Amino acid sequence: MKINALCLYAGPAARRYIEHEGFQPSSVGVVPAAAGGPKGLILGPLDRFIFGQWLPRSTHPVDLVGASIGAWRMATACLPEPIAGFEMLEEGYIHGDMKAPPGRKLPLPSQVSATFAANLRTMFDGQVASILSHPRYRLHVVTSHGRHVLAREGKWRTALGYLGAALTNAASRRAMGVWLERVVFSSPELRGRAPSPMPFDTLDYRTRHALLSQDNFYAVLQASGSIPFLLQAVHDIPGGPRGAYWDGGITDYHLHLAYRSLPSGASATPESARLVLYPHFQKEVVPGWLDKPWKRRHAASSALDHMLLLAPNPEWIAQLPNGKLPDRKDFQTLTHAERVRAWSTAVSMATQLAEEFADWLERPCPRMVRAL
Repeated sequence: MKINALCLYAGPAARRYIEHEGFQPSSVGVVPAAAGGPKGLILGPLDRFIFGQWLPRSTHPVDLVGASIGAWRMATACLPEPIAGFEMLEEGYIHGDMKAPPGRKLPLPSQVSATFAANLRTMFDGQVASILSHPRYRLHVVTSHGRHVLAREGKWRTALGYLGAALTNAASRRAMGVWLERVVFSSPELRGRAPSPMPFDTLDYRTRHALLSQDNFYAVLQASGSIPFLLQAVHDIPGGPRGAYWDGGITDYHLHLAYRSLPSGASATPESARLVLYPHFQKEVVPGWLDKPWKRRHAASSALDHMLLLAPNPEWIAQLPNGKLPDRKDFQTLTHAERVRAWSTAVSMATQLAEEFADWLERPCPRMVRAL
């Protein structure tokens, strides 16, 4: 028997809206994209369908929020030819190979950072101006900015700073702002030089806002994907606060953000109702990377009331190569050829996710949507 690949989950406000209005491209106001490394590959077919075929049927503005690989995905969505861009991203990510120096299991952080920087240039060379001036999409890239001990990268100070951040976070996520703050770089407002307003409130965590520009585009995307200890930090990004920047997933792993309340329900019109459409690789929306051990923080909150989340069915995931989503451990447990084969197969199988979402959109049945 064929197993359904896609599960749909929604917050209470989003469920009410779908019951009364269905779900159209005009229903979407925000699309988040999580950190998570190779897990994001499984969303490639959904990305190609959503940004290449479905969302273009509307004309209203949409905010795209990304951290780490999610920022790379959302920048790709802003390309003039997003389907070709997503295919290029997928191809490069799957087939990329770096050899570790003798005596090491993993490549040096300097190697990984240099390769990442070169891949970004290959991907977006000549396209940055069109990404930042996209007529519909407003791009918001999340980074983690070090404070105090973490203001600069160094072997011992980085280790000490992240130990402090982990211990502080165990007591209170908000308190971790002593060590790391969220800095969001946003594309400019149309016909303006100020950053576009963020589509979420920031009372939950220490936050700063800066303009995403042609001068800092590559540095910001590099920083948003710079995993501590695996890549080098990016320092002193133009237009942002001075200091060291790391992966946006440290502060905002799955972008469990306080998305602003938007009108929904029977009284809402397609023009006024803007929900959060979240293609994700799991049901849980974990706030920060250091929150992974704290299961009580993985539950949905009122911040996600207006969200429709798309995630692969765990039973379907069990049918993927090695019974799991692609992840970073594959670099150590599989040969290059084995990893390419496994990841390529998983992405090919993930076309079922896009097909099932397209089928649901033809007749958006509320009974198929579970509580988030």
